[in-house]
Amino acid sequence: MKTNPNITEPRALQWLLIGIALAFLLLMLVVPLAAVFYEALREGWQTYLASLTNPEARAAIRLTLLTAAIVVPVNAVLGIAMAWLLTRFDFRGKQLLTTLLDLPFSVSPVVAGLMFVLLFGAHTALGGWLEAHGVQVIFAIPGIVLATLFVTFPFVARELVPLMQAQGDSEEQAALILGAGGWQMFWRVTLPNIKWALLYGLILTNARAMGEFGAVSVVSGHIRGETNTIPLLVEILYNEYRFTAAFALSSLLALLAIATLLLQDILTRIQNRKLAAAERTTR
Repeated sequence: MKTNPNITEPRALQWLLIGIALAFLLLMLVVPLAAVFYEALREGWQTYLASLTNPEARAAIRLTLLTAAIVVPVNAVLGIAMAWLLTRFDFRGKQLLTTLLDLPFSVSPVVAGLMFVLLFGAHTALGGWLEAHGVQVIFAIPGIVLATLFVTFPFVARELVPLMQAQGDSEEQAALILGAGGWQMFWRVTLPNIKWALLYGLILTNARAMGEFGAVSVVSGHIRGETNTIPLLVEILYNEYRFTAAFALSSLLALLAIATLLLQDILTRIQNRKLAAAERTTR
């Protein structure tokens, strides 16, 4: 094991700390993941597939994918716009806006769901007006999308803001001086510079959107076959003692988590290689 020459702790203590960390990860991450797949496949592959192809499960999977398909592109646009605003302009209230960007991280998802119920509920002025015009938000897909959007929108901006601050705007200013238009500058200069951080933020957004429970649980109404996403249906099936079906759906979220970690690692390696290559060319 290679060690930092500045570390003076005994080797035995180093191995002890590493062992404690690995044991914690094994107990808290690997064992639960293995248990999910074991329970999902315990009654055989046919039962597993039957649990996933059940009409109620298919409806939950479709709704989860639909929500993610709406939320991820919207978050991409909002995240880029917010990052551009915070890194390219100076205005009064900029620090307050930066602080508010962390609001979904500091507010409980359940509270976020209640906020939308208070805003769009049937007994509120706005909710009543929308329902009178045939638009239902709460206990319907629009409410699920709005709640998911609220808890996920900071991810993209939080990945882009530090990167865009570090890069500065010199390349963009040079493009404008050379006659490039606004959109031309964005597509040819800005987007290539932020594409890996953007993709990283979208992967995190997708994982959170598909796994969100608290806010969606409040606004969905738990209507069987209509407003239950995968996490909500997992809870219902588990409470009904349908453990195989619950763990089968849980395995989809576990696979999503594993895929997210792998993609994060791949993107990090690609970005590090590009940074190293850029440093070599500047020397």
